[in-house]
Amino acid sequence: MNTRILPLTEAHFERLHQVLDEVAREKRYLALLQAPPREQTFAFFRDSLDQGHPHVVALLDDEVVGWCDVLPVFGEARRHVGTLGIGLVRRARHQGLGAALMRAAIAAAWAKGLTRIELTVRADNPNARALYERMGFAHEGLQRGAFRVDGVSVDSHAMALLREDGH
Repeated sequence: MNTRILPLTEAHFERLHQVLDEVAREKRYLALLQAPPREQTFAFFRDSLDQGHPHVVALLDDEVVGWCDVLPVFGEARRHVGTLGIGLVRRARHQGLGAALMRAAIAAAWAKGLTRIELTVRADNPNARALYERMGFAHEGLQRGAFRVDGVSVDSHAMALLREDGH
């Protein structure tokens, strides 16, 4: 299988919207339970491109199968911080694509001047937490009842990665 990690372009929007919806409908990984409407999602992607946010996609045999982005957080005092989001369709998992996506997005975030990247991971997703730990993210706290899906509450872990040089 041929895999590539590329910066997001408009050519990826349609398939990436489908990937987002597929991952969201699993109800196990994202805060979304389905993708927003196509137009809203495309506007989000366009804004990400226009603002130069780190946003990469994974291709498996030339088909988009996942993404990773690092988006800014609110507030001037937190201008140095981004929040990492990532998703892969089921058939693309456990092939090293998650780590490759993260390496590319993190490198782009550092190049953009960020010095801290935050994420949350559901407590019932030990594979993702292990990946984040391998990538250098440290556990910073437990967020009790942070997710509620189909009436069931799930805790999440707050994790962060600091740029080594601190600048």
